[in-house]
Amino acid sequence: MIMLDYNVILAAFAAFAISAVLGPFVIPVLKNLKMSQTERTYGIQSHLKKAGTPTMGGIMILAAFTVTGVIFLFRYPKTGPVLFLTLAFGLIGFIDDFLKVVRHNSDGLIAWQKLLLEIAVTAVFAFYVTRFPDISLELMIPFSGGRMVRIGFLALPLLFFAVLGTVNAVNFTDGLDGLASSVTIVVALYFTVVSMLLKAGTAPISAAVVGALMGFLLYNAFPAKVFMGDTGSLALGGFVAGMAYVLHMPLYILIVGIIYLIEILSVMIQVTYFKATHGKRIFKMTPIHHHFEKCNWSETRIVAVFTVITALACLLGLIAL
Repeated sequence: MIMLDYNVILAAFAAFAISAVLGPFVIPVLKNLKMSQTERTYGIQSHLKKAGTPTMGGIMILAAFTVTGVIFLFRYPKTGPVLFLTLAFGLIGFIDDFLKVVRHNSDGLIAWQKLLLEIAVTAVFAFYVTRFPDISLELMIPFSGGRMVRIGFLALPLLFFAVLGTVNAVNFTDGLDGLASSVTIVVALYFTVVSMLLKAGTAPISAAVVGALMGFLLYNAFPAKVFMGDTGSLALGGFVAGMAYVLHMPLYILIVGIIYLIEILSVMIQVTYFKATHGKRIFKMTPIHHHFEKCNWSETRIVAVFTVITALACLLGLIAL
């Protein structure tokens, strides 16, 4: 039975209010500072009209999440690592977005620079979970009745693979108006419910993400008035990975984060096949949400279908507990 914690509801409402109120102030500032999206000319042609839409809207999400998270941090100390991982990856995304705007092209940090920063953040998180007793590297096995296992020396490589993979998978998912926001709201809601079921003491931080994203979605739903940019998408990836590890549930990302997984796999498969066949493609375009756009699906239809799939996957994730 879920014991209702009113702090969870309060966190969600507080984060929603902050994010929603920031919109009318932050969006005009981003426009005035010319923090605009630069669309690739060889991509989806309908996206060219989005050029000029302000990006870096993820600062609205981060602001709402940070204020709410800090308020509840001392009462719920286990939320600290999640707060750190979310903000640290959000900072990397902010730097990447800022460089894109300064250079007026779609490339920000060089790939190796971005990866190096991501590895450094993950290393700090790994140091914490191996040094402090409130979090361990035990893994909960899906569909095992809550059985926990230790995998010894493989735990750290898995942590790096899971965190870096999740962060970049969420980043790939952010390609349509409201897509990453809608999918991650459902995932964050799942972690909120699980945290309450397990009495893990992390429910307020995931509820804050739900609220912050709902407030942001008021401006990010099609047609978007602002994009979250890497500031938001990398931060959300850090949140998902952080919550999964605090709850001993990195394996569950494969279930509840099925859309993230499909998005990044589509890119990996496409690149591998393209190189192996010297120019042939499996998908019309990747990440896979662009493939469906090429198949004449509307953005709103893709977002709706992907969100429904995530909701069903999260229900399966509850059964897997």
